[in-house]
Amino acid sequence: MLDTLVIASSNKGKIAEISALLTPYPITLNTQDELGIIGAEEPYATFFENALAKARHTAKESGKPALADDSGLVVPALANAPGVYSARYAGANATDPQNNAKLLTAMTAVTQRQAFYYAAMVLVMHAHDPAPIFAEGYWHGEIAEHPRGENGFGYDPLFYDPRIAKTGAEMQREEKQRVSHRGQSLRRLLRLMQLRRLL
Repeated sequence: MLDTLVIASSNKGKIAEISALLTPYPITLNTQDELGIIGAEEPYATFFENALAKARHTAKESGKPALADDSGLVVPALANAPGVYSARYAGANATDPQNNAKLLTAMTAVTQRQAFYYAAMVLVMHAHDPAPIFAEGYWHGEIAEHPRGENGFGYDPLFYDPRIAKTGAEMQREEKQRVSHRGQSLRRLLRLMQLRRLL
């Protein structure tokens, strides 16, 4: 049974969403920042490879099982940008508003506004775990013409879900968790963990 886990992230929004879904389980959670771990490099072209690299790095540095998420926004009309560069779309130390502003500028003359959020989540029991547990999630929507809402993080003010008629930033956390890419991927990961008798 899994009783301790390190979340391989410094993103407060991600940590809050992951922690909320893990609350029902008797697992002691730490973050990499709490343990003084500097985040891993993310040099790969796919979300999965970056997530695996982050999970292995954090497991190595902590000596504990680690859970990593690599996720982002994909806009097909922009050649799938921002993609794996979502967090640094407007530069290495870009803020969410700066990334959103760059996205709106890029969408100025674009008529096909479909987009999706994607999340890859990886759990490793140790740094050299030969059988990582992997799950993914998709959240389909479109890019709004201007930011809406005060909740969420990242591109949530611009990511509009037409089924719910709200942007991610207009949703409460529980509502977002039901439909989001991260909520989907973590629920799938939890089911796989149960099959592995880790829960």
